[in-house]
Amino acid sequence: MSFSEFIWKQLTFTPPFPKGDLSGRTYCVTGANTLGLGREAARHLVRLGAKKVVITARDVAKAAAAKADIEETTGRSGVIDVWPLDLEDYDSIRAFAKRIDTLDRIDGMLLNAAKATAQWQIVNGHESTIAVNVISTIYLTLLLLPKLREGARKYNITPHLSTVSSEVHWWASFRERNSSSIFEAADKREDADMADRYPLSKLLQVFSTREVAKRSPFERDHVIINYLNPGLCRSELGREYKTWAWWLQQTLLARTTEVGGRILVHAVTTAGPESHGRYIDTCKVSNSSPLVEGQDGPEYQNRVWSELSAELEKIQPGILKNLDA
Repeated sequence: MSFSEFIWKQLTFTPPFPKGDLSGRTYCVTGANTLGLGREAARHLVRLGAKKVVITARDVAKAAAAKADIEETTGRSGVIDVWPLDLEDYDSIRAFAKRIDTLDRIDGMLLNAAKATAQWQIVNGHESTIAVNVISTIYLTLLLLPKLREGARKYNITPHLSTVSSEVHWWASFRERNSSSIFEAADKREDADMADRYPLSKLLQVFSTREVAKRSPFERDHVIINYLNPGLCRSELGREYKTWAWWLQQTLLARTTEVGGRILVHAVTTAGPESHGRYIDTCKVSNSSPLVEGQDGPEYQNRVWSELSAELEKIQPGILKNLDA
């Protein structure tokens, strides 16, 4: 995607305002505490009548403030639950997944929590952006799959597991593919280009999500796994990037978080089986980047999954069995 195409989409596409009746349904939105997409998506879900909406945060006090704000603007109380979730802590991820298992049903999971930083930091043995956006996000995905399948069978529903991706995966240089190990290359501080790190993390996340969807076919599991692009929005995600270019984009091109949140809601409530394992852009199924869809895409995806699955087995031996029905 060229920069001119990006600008055109930002200026000409406005996602439709979410409509419908979500009565009786339960949703979860991770990373919904800040003034960002997660909070606005949760607000829409509550407004549309969801029975329960779980929002997560590392800082539950901030999430409690988000809950109060949503209750005030929607006029609905007793719908939102605030649960802690820290994607830098595997114990927190496991505890959260176990708590999800206690719910009667889960109609949709919005994996919105992410990290974008210009600072080098190691988390769980890996550079923090890769650790959070790729390893922990896919680990959580695998932990959630059995519960989603259970709900599909028990209640004859079609749960969604929607990951908030980004069009920046089109712009990743992916130099790491030239190394024998992609993840080891990403963990070398001396070779790191932190300006490319968030795009790289989203590219690896795309490869991984597609592979999970491939190994969890909709025809078997009746769970829709998709990934979406909300476009450039005025959220707190890029708060560390204080360049003039970033400021200009935020001022002239960025959507409000309410508008961006509409795309999240579309992916997790409206997108159908045709979106399984696919990229949702401008509220429709679209192609991912040429690195993903091109001739070498399957090879790259296999390499990423081979390395990631080995890492996930180290974190929790046997976790890959969650891909089996």
